Amino acid sequence: MIAACEAGKDVYVEKPLSITVVEGRKMVEAAKRHARVVQVGIQRRSSEAYRRARELIVGGGLGAITVARAYRLSNMHPAGIGTAPDASPPPELDWDLWLGPRPARPFRETIHPYKFRWWDLYSSQVANWGVHYFDGMRWLAGAEAPVSVSAHGTRAAVGDDRTIPDTVETIHELPSGCLVIFGQYEASGNPAMRGGDIEVRGSRGTMYVQGNGYEIVPERGGQFQDPAPRMDAANVKTPEPGDATDAHVRNFLECVYNRRTPSCDIEAGHRSTTFALLANISLAVKARLEWDAGKESIAAPAGANRLLHYEYRAPWRLPD
Repeated sequence: MIAACEAGKDVYVEKPLSITVVEGRKMVEAAKRHARVVQVGIQRRSSEAYRRARELIVGGGLGAITVARAYRLSNMHPAGIGTAPDASPPPELDWDLWLGPRPARPFRETIHPYKFRWWDLYSSQVANWGVHYFDGMRWLAGAEAPVSVSAHGTRAAVGDDRTIPDTVETIHELPSGCLVIFGQYEASGNPAMRGGDIEVRGSRGTMYVQGNGYEIVPERGGQFQDPAPRMDAANVKTPEPGDATDAHVRNFLECVYNRRTPSCDIEAGHRSTTFALLANISLAVKARLEWDAGKESIAAPAGANRLLHYEYRAPWRLPD
């Protein structure tokens, strides 16, 4: 993406934006330095349903927002991505180039072409899927970054070549006190919520948001409170112009033409990717992280800052 910006190109870049927080910030700087239009492939930003849901939530329609939840569920027990021996790469693949700045290692069919998402050196499922949900939840809640992150994960049931957990639960605390909860369950596929893609719990009502609308379930007063409904129920359907990806690409092309800021610009994509990368760091160090969003550094435990980036394999380098 940086090379494309340096070449004077506008860029549509897929998610997760980067492998490290440092890389993501360098990408933001390059886009700004070269005045490029950059759209990150987090499609919910171009969804009418999510835009309208956000307006209602940020405007106080659900009351005080205390929890946002989402899950990616898939029962991959018992074989998962499978197992495979190291082997020679196919003749049409430049395996060394594919590895890029990561350490040299033999080719394996459970890494390339698709299954690299289950290897922590090349991606993760918390980043691959989680970034969509993290972005949606933080956008709906009107937050830029967390103040703390805690993640737990295990390999409880799936036997395969993966280097990431098959079951993960993450919690990001927002400055408002709202908790953003994400679960990546790959040994259990039954629903974890009433419905929708994202659940937002407010003091007046709970919202379930999906690609073509949202449902609101009113809250009632609990212990010591008036038990009357605190708002009206609602089931809103939005006139989406088709698949969210189509709308997102169209938004990018329009911004290339008019030079406006796209739906999910590079800064937004970087901030949402950071949610996922911090969760992975918490998993790696087995500790709660205190995050300084202004400095983009981990205030505690300080030793975890070493995982904000890594040393590239020569001759690869990250531009200054």
